[in-house]
Amino acid sequence: MSVKIRLMRVGRKKVDKYRIVVADVESPRDGRFVENIGFYHPQNEPSVIKIDEERALYWLSKGAVPTLKVRSLLKKQGILAKFNQAKRLQSA
Repeated sequence: MSVKIRLMRVGRKKVDKYRIVVADVESPRDGRFVENIGFYHPQNEPSVIKIDEERALYWLSKGAVPTLKVRSLLKKQGILAKFNQAKRLQSA
């Protein structure tokens, strides 16, 4: 099973809110997911990003691939840097 960390749209029309979920590659955007690891509300000023760092690092270590937008959110939160640093320490 191949998994991705991606955004799942929730909320009403024209009010963008997203959950950050771990889902199978073949499941639809708003369909089944494995785990909900956070949320992203882009319309708030400033935008609200909340990601469970421990679970995100766990899924990244298991080979989950983040989408481009989720990758940028992980980078903003500093989670991607921690993952890359841990990966470098393991290989050394």
